Amino acid sequence: MTRESLSNRDWLRIVDSLGGEAFLNDSGRETKAFLRARVVTSAVDLLRLVLSYCLSSGGLRGAAAWASAVGLANMTDVALLYRLRQCGTWLERLVARALEQRTPAPAQGRLIRIVDGSIVPKAGRSARKKNQVWRIHAAFDLPLERFGAFELTDEKGGEQIDRLPVVPGEIRIGDRAYMQPERIAAVIEAGGDIVVRAPWSNLAGLDAEGKPLDLIAVLREAAPKGGLDRPIFVKRKGKPALALRLVACKKAPQAAEAARREARRAALKHGHTISKATLEAADFVIIVTSLSHETYSTADILDLYRLRWRIELGFKRLKSLIGLAGPPGVDQRSAKPWILAHLLAILLLEPFVDELEDSPRWPIAA
Repeated sequence: MTRESLSNRDWLRIVDSLGGEAFLNDSGRETKAFLRARVVTSAVDLLRLVLSYCLSSGGLRGAAAWASAVGLANMTDVALLYRLRQCGTWLERLVARALEQRTPAPAQGRLIRIVDGSIVPKAGRSARKKNQVWRIHAAFDLPLERFGAFELTDEKGGEQIDRLPVVPGEIRIGDRAYMQPERIAAVIEAGGDIVVRAPWSNLAGLDAEGKPLDLIAVLREAAPKGGLDRPIFVKRKGKPALALRLVACKKAPQAAEAARREARRAALKHGHTISKATLEAADFVIIVTSLSHETYSTADILDLYRLRWRIELGFKRLKSLIGLAGPPGVDQRSAKPWILAHLLAILLLEPFVDELEDSPRWPIAA
């Protein structure tokens, strides 16, 4: 999205996709981003100003000069910064509005929703020393190949598999960070299913009799067969164990060796002595799922989990196509709207992304 697209007929299409001029003006007033027509005559013009600054490299002065040159508003860079700081809640609403337009109904083949997070560093020496970041929590929907949900938090907002809204009937896919029994239960109760990578060390699995499951012994027994597919019960705090399905597949020799090297590096970094069990578990991809064996075979579960790479490409596109990097300045009142403007831009651009890049589209089996 360029300044040219904010000045020509593309801009009218953007306004329509966000609910039209009336919605932008009403929502701008409700969130106190736009209170009265003075130097900036409408919320529509305010949004053009904000996007012009956030999506270009000219800074506040460049955005203010552009606004004056095209007859949009005659204002200083300081005045523009003040306006930007009032726009956080409004931009959150506009992102939500853009997402509402694309909320899918599960098809016969079911909606597949991959969840993951990406970080954007905060500006300033103090923030860098404290590892402070903005965290973008996202859901990437297949077969649409579009971002279907966003939530923006700081570094204190942890990864949670139920953080983003559940579409009844969806299959939610996540990596090891999302192996959270209580939150997995919330997704299932909301009408979804899960396919989640499981770390062997804190799976807290139980057998059918409610006894702790020796996962390493189970993996050893399954090794000659190349894997396993069996029921498992996952312990919960003060609640009945969660009935799931355990799927494990032995990795190719090269992948297993790479996983063992990574495990050794992690142990060395943290000053730990790596255990034999950790090295044995590195030979396997371990997954838990709520999907039934009658409907989804072992191969189906593994194929579903392999789709996780699609969100990695989605984040790469988000950061390269619209230039999302760390926001300038240390003031969170302007940094947060800056990131939200980029998220809004990718949602507006995605329907036309096939015209902008040559990324292939892979069919998803029903």
